[in-house]
Amino acid sequence: MHCNTLVRTILTTLIVYSACQAADAPAPARTSPRPIAGNETSTAEPNGVVTLRDALALALARNPQLSIFPYDLRAADGRVLQAGLRPNPELDITIEEFAGQGERSGFDAAETTVQIGQPIELAGKRAKRTRVASLDKELVQWDYRAARQDVLRDATQAFFAVLAAQERLALTERLLELSRQAQAAVAQRVQAGRDSPVDELRANVAFSESRIERQKAERALIAARHGLAATWGSRAPMFEKAADDFYGVSGPRPWTEMIAAIAGNPDLARWATEEDKRRAALHLEKAQAVPDVTIGGGVRRFEQTDDAAIVFRFAMPIPLFNRNQGGILAAVADLAKTRRQYEAAQVGTLAALSQAAGALAAAHDEVTISRNDVLPKAQQAFEAAQQGYEQGKFDYLYILDAQRTLFRTQAQYVDSVEAYHKAQADVERLIGGPPESKEPMRTQP
Repeated sequence: MHCNTLVRTILTTLIVYSACQAADAPAPARTSPRPIAGNETSTAEPNGVVTLRDALALALARNPQLSIFPYDLRAADGRVLQAGLRPNPELDITIEEFAGQGERSGFDAAETTVQIGQPIELAGKRAKRTRVASLDKELVQWDYRAARQDVLRDATQAFFAVLAAQERLALTERLLELSRQAQAAVAQRVQAGRDSPVDELRANVAFSESRIERQKAERALIAARHGLAATWGSRAPMFEKAADDFYGVSGPRPWTEMIAAIAGNPDLARWATEEDKRRAALHLEKAQAVPDVTIGGGVRRFEQTDDAAIVFRFAMPIPLFNRNQGGILAAVADLAKTRRQYEAAQVGTLAALSQAAGALAAAHDEVTISRNDVLPKAQQAFEAAQQGYEQGKFDYLYILDAQRTLFRTQAQYVDSVEAYHKAQADVERLIGGPPESKEPMRTQP
């Protein structure tokens, strides 16, 4: 057997062996990230009336923060694939006893050894490594759920901010119209000699202040519209207006129900997976303490006698100094830290929920009192002042004060309703959102 023929035989064996290993390995995943269901970017930009349901659907479909998760998931798939691969075989070609002196000059007395070695992982390292990578992928899923809840909360609050801004603009327009009517009425009474010219000046000032309030409300509405459009990744709002039941307010959930529902918060639920991952990492570190072996074999050719012999190789590190003590110690500490991190997250979430629930209850009480008591009385006081002024019983300063009181009361009512909806969104975020928002992240094939 010639040396070249021997080398070709060994290389052919290596190629066949590598093909068998590749057939046993998991199929490689695609290179393009798979889109997350409900995050398609083909949703059209709204240009008419937008409801809360529309805003939430748009935010989930087009939010820029959610669009990064297909790539995170794709990277996690790659790590799972890589973790499940076996070590590559090793080709070892050794030529000895050549280019010396005497009989060993040239290659006449050379000994050529061609071997193939395969590192073999012991203690289930590959399965443990794959388990850690798979749990990392589950954590990406939990991160997506948390980001999704953040988007729902932000979009809800931005939507009700637009509704509140629209109500404030409508309120300032009504105030501006009242001021215009009052200005005309006072001017007629001054011309008739029934009122002082000072009242006309006051009416003019009130009218100018109403114009300023309207301009401020217009600018605030523009900013709120941009804030809502930003939740679905738009740089400029194209929708005409937002429409929903702004003043629809229901009583908050009982505290016991909120506590029971807090387990649905992905920020807390993820810690069970995090603990599983770090426990799996500890098992992997313990497995790393077991040395791997390399088994190989090949053929050695003796040029001088034109003979060949089989060669067998076995190699294993001796775990005398490095038994992965540091890696195991670090993994134990990480696992213990996980439990403390979960406790800290739980305490922080409960504190935030208590604060949000308190704000929700306070806003609900304020809305109820304003709607049932304060607003009707302020409206009655203004109407009585108008009638008294028309009958000559009150001067203009009295009706101006009643008008300002009514406007301030209506503005506070709008503020309290907006605060209620924002607090409600905060509570829903902390307890994991409504049931329809808790579906897991799915990817399209």
